[in-house]
Amino acid sequence: MIGIMADTHDNLHSIKQAVRLFNETGCSLVIHAGDFVAPFAARELENLNCPVEAVFGNCDGEKKGLEKVFHLFGEIRKAPLAFNHENLHFLVTHIPAARGFYPASEKYNVIIFAHTHKPEIRHEKKNMLINPGEAGGWVSGKSTVALLDPKTLSADIITL
Repeated sequence: MIGIMADTHDNLHSIKQAVRLFNETGCSLVIHAGDFVAPFAARELENLNCPVEAVFGNCDGEKKGLEKVFHLFGEIRKAPLAFNHENLHFLVTHIPAARGFYPASEKYNVIIFAHTHKPEIRHEKKNMLINPGEAGGWVSGKSTVALLDPKTLSADIITL
């Protein structure tokens, strides 16, 4: 399984719940699509039993601090981030592109985005698009993440 989260916005309680879920599910990777906000919140991801790939969001002001914390357990970079994991090609961004347009999108099996705080899983052309919603839960009152099964290419939104 692959854990997907975004828009944690310093909600330590929700981050800890997500870490517990991802560890219990046996995730081989966790992807964070931006908006930790502060480095202290990102430090909770050090408790994961797998590596983390992440991008900066528009509310991540302390980029140097986040990079320093991430160096302990994963990587955080400027979006878009493209990488391969378990024979899948991923594109991760924070702010979604115009609906239906992602650069060279046919190259990617899975496109992960965030920013809207609205969980969504949809298929477009050859891509699976996933917005895990907001793990922080500050806007909607609902903390959500996503789990992706790379073998079946199926995903679910999970309420924490």
